[in-house]
Amino acid sequence: MILTYQFRIKDSSRKTKLKNLASKVNFVWNYLNETSAFAWKRDRRWLGEFDLNYLMIGSSKELGLHSDCLTSISNLFTTARNRAKRSKLGWRSAKKKLGWIPFKSRSIKINNDVITFHKTKYKIWKSRELIGEIKYGSFSQNSRGQWFINLYCEVPSIDKTQSKNSVGIDLGLKTTATMSDGSKIENPRILDKYIDKLSMAQRANKRKLVTKIHNKIKNIRRDFLHKETSKLTIKYNKIYVGDVSSSKLAKTKMAKSVYDVSWGTFKSMLEYKAIRLGVDFKVVKENYSTVTCSSCFKRTGPSGLGALGVREFVCINCGTTHDRDVNAATNILFGLGR
Repeated sequence: MILTYQFRIKDSSRKTKLKNLASKVNFVWNYLNETSAFAWKRDRRWLGEFDLNYLMIGSSKELGLHSDCLTSISNLFTTARNRAKRSKLGWRSAKKKLGWIPFKSRSIKINNDVITFHKTKYKIWKSRELIGEIKYGSFSQNSRGQWFINLYCEVPSIDKTQSKNSVGIDLGLKTTATMSDGSKIENPRILDKYIDKLSMAQRANKRKLVTKIHNKIKNIRRDFLHKETSKLTIKYNKIYVGDVSSSKLAKTKMAKSVYDVSWGTFKSMLEYKAIRLGVDFKVVKENYSTVTCSSCFKRTGPSGLGALGVREFVCINCGTTHDRDVNAATNILFGLGR
């Protein structure tokens, strides 16, 4: 499997150089975009990766980009274009897009905390050792202007030797996740802890401070989700998660809470960690999971918007008392009795 390692580049290390390279990458992307669109309009055919690479022969030295960087751009461009099924993609510029510089593994050399790319050395904060063979990578910029290097390495899967436990997981807002065994991951409500500082910065129109606070919230949230998903994939051998849609709920009054709890990130982290550890991970339908009794499988639970505050109920068919979230997680695990 492919595992991504991300290291932050020290701010004093060639920041201007990376900005210039990113600008040239945007230029190449836009050239490919316009050329591809023109070819479609004139000949009604899409130029392939080979065609685009042929058009860029000899431009590496003049642009100041490694030839592998050029072929990486054309590869990613054609992949994105074909996936979108459009003859023309969005325009890349420094104002609209964050910096990005793709490359292939042979374009870089790594010596401890120094990375050499196109005869230029970049110092990084090396937080962990690399495992596996580097296949390709990229430089990327975040909203604060900080630069990172992303290395995509092929690593072997790990044989899981822990106990063979299965779990169903119900995602929520009050609790980030509730497991079918009764354990819960409480929602840390990270946004609430910084909402006052964020509001003051927004009212004062301090854009850099607003960006800094948002970035801090994002980092704290990702750190929390990484730790919790790692615990789950180590503890369980089979993980089933409900298919709750964050995109649909984000259109309601609960949007702020939905974005803060980050269900999509939680599920994606669980998935790739499960693949590496050999854990069986599935996203299953959770229709009627909260109103179906996990003992007799009759729909006797509280339903409707007015009953959302009811967190415990007694099944009128079999008399079992249920915690609503644990009951939903159990239904997700056993597939509503089917």
